[in-house]
Amino acid sequence: MIQGDAQSPLLFNLALEYAIKRVQVNQDGLILNGTHQLLAYAHDVNILGESVHTAKESAEALIVATKKIGLEVNADKTKYMVMSRDRNAGWGHSVKIDNTSIEKLEEFKYLGTTLTDQNSIQEEIKSKLKLGTACYHSMQNLFSPRLLPKNLKTKIYRTIILPVVLYGCEIWSLILREERRLRVFENRVLRKVSGPKRDEVTGEWRKLHNEKLNDL
Repeated sequence: MIQGDAQSPLLFNLALEYAIKRVQVNQDGLILNGTHQLLAYAHDVNILGESVHTAKESAEALIVATKKIGLEVNADKTKYMVMSRDRNAGWGHSVKIDNTSIEKLEEFKYLGTTLTDQNSIQEEIKSKLKLGTACYHSMQNLFSPRLLPKNLKTKIYRTIILPVVLYGCEIWSLILREERRLRVFENRVLRKVSGPKRDEVTGEWRKLHNEKLNDL
């Protein structure tokens, strides 16, 4: 296939799908929803297995299938990760493809989500909050007290900023500490949206309490 050809991505995907359907996945592999997991998105292929050995066998089967139709796996761009709460899981394993050692990673980003070898969500939430903060600062002027009505500012937060923070949240398994971090971020934005409130008794301006922010 010629790089830059408008039809190349389509032809590549068709060829890759053809090869994947003919891969004989090891029956000891990871089964999710009744299906052995070999995932493909664009030009990336992800192989899941209950062990390094199983994943390696599936990778080797895919290499054989793709070579038959003229595709090759780039060993230098191929990585693997052992996901476990046990820090020593997978230690000592060496994975090679076509006599090339495959690098083992502790974390990597896939489809906008940060995956870690301990299946921890902390780094993912930290990354999403950083992106959400950047998004908030990029439109901070829109939240000035007199520029837009409060209900429109709230809609901007819910439709633009919040989706950035919650992208991929369907796979999150939250603990109370992470929930608090998300709430702190939201309260900070909502205080900017609502602006200060004047105390009816003292006449002084103050920030809204968390309970009032939740009502928004």
